[in-house]
Amino acid sequence: MKKFDFPLIADSLFYSACAWLVLVGVFRWLQLPAGVCFSAATLLALALALTLFFLLGARHKRRALSKQEQRTREKLMLHLALERDERVRAALLEALLADGREAHCEGDALAVDGMPLIPIFTMQPVSADAVAQLLKTYSAQPFAVACNALTPEAEQLLTSFSRTAMTGTQIYDLFARTGKLPETYICGEIPRKTVRGKLRRTFSKRNAYPFFVSGAALLVMSLFVLFPVYYLISGSVLLATAIFVRAFGYTG
Repeated sequence: MKKFDFPLIADSLFYSACAWLVLVGVFRWLQLPAGVCFSAATLLALALALTLFFLLGARHKRRALSKQEQRTREKLMLHLALERDERVRAALLEALLADGREAHCEGDALAVDGMPLIPIFTMQPVSADAVAQLLKTYSAQPFAVACNALTPEAEQLLTSFSRTAMTGTQIYDLFARTGKLPETYICGEIPRKTVRGKLRRTFSKRNAYPFFVSGAALLVMSLFVLFPVYYLISGSVLLATAIFVRAFGYTG
């Protein structure tokens, strides 16, 4: 786990804050003195935060590892789609040999365990038209396709003719298992969602309605709860946000 796992800390604090609000409402309903009420709620909420921090730690760690693997896989697939064909074949051949497979280059394809393996790494999933062309070329011979992904129609066409495909996840597993992942990637830094882009989506005019409904619901709920001030404040903020977004938000 990283020294500072901010998502884990944020989750723990959020859950403990929710518990604190509920406990304050319950203790006030029991008519406990204000000092006892706030002190007990604070201590219990802190205990809950520490407990959740340790309980959720393993899950956050697994999630972080999974996201890291997904980013590496995406970089590898983009790298193979942008790399020259002969280098792609050489990289695949090296990984297959390291995995103990019998393989060698054979024209524009690879021969793996006596069967052609055709690399087709593209930015979009391989189409049924591309598969149909391969079926014409290798009409009397079984073959496999190595690619990022297949369209549903292409996958169905391959299955109908008893042909197979090695797709992105299998290729990443092969490179990772044999230690043949590239040291440097073409366009290794995949563009990520920026703060500005996230704000633009959040404050789009189309979000004014959800803000309004949420704020109105909170204000209505404040009429029936024991401790309504939180609902009043939150509902008012959401309604003000709905008005602001509707008036000054981004279009589209």
